[in-house]
Formats: sequence, C-alpha cells, structure tokens
Amino acid sequence: MTKHVVKTAEDMRKVASDFARSLAAGDVVILSGPLGAGKTTFTQGLAEGLNVRGPITSPTFVISRVHPSLGSGPALIHVDAYRVNSLSEIDDLDLDSDLDSAVLVAEWGEGKIDALVQPTYQIEICRSDEDEVREILITQFNEGAK
Repeated sequence: MTKHVVKTAEDMRKVASDFARSLAAGDVVILSGPLGAGKTTFTQGLAEGLNVRGPITSPTFVISRVHPSLGSGPALIHVDAYRVNSLSEIDDLDLDSDLDSAVLVAEWGEGKIDALVQPTYQIEICRSDEDEVREILITQFNEGAK
C-alpha cells in the first residue's frame, strides 16, 4: 500500500497524474471515499497523466464517459456507480469489452464494478476532520502480475 497526504486539489491531481504513468490498458481502478473527498479531482489528474481528451467531470447522471487518448496510450473510461442499484445495470454498461484499449476508473465502484471485473488498484481517499487534508491510500492487487 502507498500513502500520500495532500492539502490542495492541485496536489491531488499531481499525485494522480504521476500514478497514471504506471497504468496500462486493461487496468481497473476503484475509487472510494465520502462525498466531496476528491474522487473526480483524482480522476482529472489520471486523465492528465494518461493524456486523454477532456474535460473530466463527474459522470453521476450519465454513469459512464469514455475519454479517448490524445496520443498512443489507452483511453479512459470514467464510471460513477453511485446511482447504480444492481449488478445487471453495471453489466449493461459492457465495460469489460473496452478494457483491452482503456483504463477503467470507477467512482463508488466498490462492491459493484469489482463484482464484474477484477480491480488492479483500490484507491481510498479520506478527509481530515478539518476537511483540508486528504489521505490517499493506493492498494495494488496481484502485484506479481505487473
């Protein structure tokens, strides 16, 4: 597990951008944390590091957005599973069909997305009591596979 402590949204995006450089097509990243913790901000940093077309906004109401690569790297599939109520709704998104050419990032995906596709990383974003400091915990699964 890797731990980062950030104090600003820009710091959050920088950590995510640096982390994105280790990602490859087929990777699945599950983001968790309370409302307002910075999951979409983290995804904005991932998008920057992956060099994909933006803007990156929360897909809460559309559930899923695909951001094509601006270079030779993978696309970014950005999912917000907050409003998803069943595994069949997730399955209907057919997310695994595009994984050979994309990185999948799922906000609120724990217990939903990971029931259908094997996550590569779990990222938990925690807020301090003062709501200024964020702790980012990155856990990699199947470390021997990379």
